[in-house]
Amino acid sequence: MNGTAISVRKVSKDFAVGDSTIRVLHDISVDVQAGELTYLVGESGSGKTTLISIIAGILYPTVGDVSVFDTPIYGLSDNDLVRFRLANIGFIFQQYNLLPTLTAAENAAIPLIAGGMQRAEAVERARVLLEKLNISDQSDKYPRQLSGGQQQRVAIARALVHEPRLIVCDEPTAALDAKSGRRVMDLLREVALAAERAVIIVTHDNRIFDLADRILAMEDGRITRDGRDTSILQHQEAQ
Repeated sequence: MNGTAISVRKVSKDFAVGDSTIRVLHDISVDVQAGELTYLVGESGSGKTTLISIIAGILYPTVGDVSVFDTPIYGLSDNDLVRFRLANIGFIFQQYNLLPTLTAAENAAIPLIAGGMQRAEAVERARVLLEKLNISDQSDKYPRQLSGGQQQRVAIARALVHEPRLIVCDEPTAALDAKSGRRVMDLLREVALAAERAVIIVTHDNRIFDLADRILAMEDGRITRDGRDTSILQHQEAQ
């Protein structure tokens, strides 16, 4: 083991629905280790996306604490939290959120440019990553000219280009065929195996379950199973 990348302590999350309040996460405590690829699995509505959004610093918990590489992120000011996310966290969510007026390479370069790198150098680095993802021939195209799978790979490149310490993913292979999905997961695993990095992935894709170092199963806003347990895999494959 290479130490704790994420520490979640007694996190609960409530959402207001009309005049009522619904608790979607219940007193979750879990550590995620650096150097590991961790999957978060469970049925829709079990709280997976809410939990990773809190881990990633984009959704405040109602109660509880989260530390990312020993930084208590919800003790930071809003501006410091934004800077911390920019420097340390890469996001891959189901919505690609590509800017329509930028090319694929320019979209992938956004974190580098936001961090102060010269635009030309940032775009060139993004092109190298797009080549690893097997879409270098799409670098100068705009999002409207790309398929859903190609847009997903651009979004993945954008998440990885600044070499963040934590990658947080929500269904990163959902729009990809088996070969492309495997290529993406191989790249994410390469990142995860670095001693000072970690990757946590929400997925229903049983084609890639074998790549996980650890699987956390969620149900009704709670982590109900923890480990690389074949019963977790069998349950998910039956969904």
